[in-house]
Amino acid sequence: MRATHTALLCLLWCCAASAQLKEEILQVPVRVADAYGKAIERPITVTVFQEAGRATYPLLILNHGRATDQAGRYRLGRARYSDASRWLASLGWSVWVPTRIGYGVSGTDEDPEDTGPCKNKRYEPGYAVAAEQVLQVIEHAKQRPEIDGKRVLVVGQSYGGATSVTVASRNPPGLIGAINFAGGGGGDPATHPGEPCMPAALENMFGNYGKTARVPMLWVYTENDQFFKPEYTRSWFEAFRKQGGAGEYLLLPPFRDNGHNLFAQGIEIWKPLVERFLAALP
Repeated sequence: MRATHTALLCLLWCCAASAQLKEEILQVPVRVADAYGKAIERPITVTVFQEAGRATYPLLILNHGRATDQAGRYRLGRARYSDASRWLASLGWSVWVPTRIGYGVSGTDEDPEDTGPCKNKRYEPGYAVAAEQVLQVIEHAKQRPEIDGKRVLVVGQSYGGATSVTVASRNPPGLIGAINFAGGGGGDPATHPGEPCMPAALENMFGNYGKTARVPMLWVYTENDQFFKPEYTRSWFEAFRKQGGAGEYLLLPPFRDNGHNLFAQGIEIWKPLVERFLAALP
């Protein structure tokens, strides 16, 4: 009887806790042009996590990464990062997770973020397409009366981390900060572990972003990232900082067998780092 009573109390508590958090699925229309100038216009799926009971919510856009092949991009399904999204929503943010064109439920028949073959990468057009979708989602979110459009944060993992830096370089109205987890491109642990394609091109790109990005940023990497060795991620951040970008670079100890997965699998490790960053935002 005691065990049954305890289980019932747990069930009631879990239901009450879940009722406080709303998960909503939206279709947001976006229009972009790929690296060749082809216009692509379609709705993308955006998952919103938001706790009930607040009059207004600052806006947080959470950007997903990019698999190394089309099959992996298809398997993404609907981007959620549910553990991270729920925790961030518990802090009071309205957390919007776009599934961009070329991935999962938003369709893989087009791939406007393709940056070309390893020996001839054109990174900036790919990240520009990703950032443009994020900017359009931000504008869509601001139309909702409960969203505080003067407090916007962009966060991302891997390709999404670099996308967040790209968005910060655009300085959209209301942006107060950005967090980059393991951001970069051109990595493939299966064929060239730790050695991204054309890392100098990425260094140049991040340097260019530093010329215009002016919000505080946090860059989080690990010593055993199988996509990007620390020597590259440090050089990218230094290029960003030398050109005027503001931020902090953190290189964390190895995480499991691939530190690139820290954001999705090591939330308890990075929570205090993010809390400290958020507390210092204007």
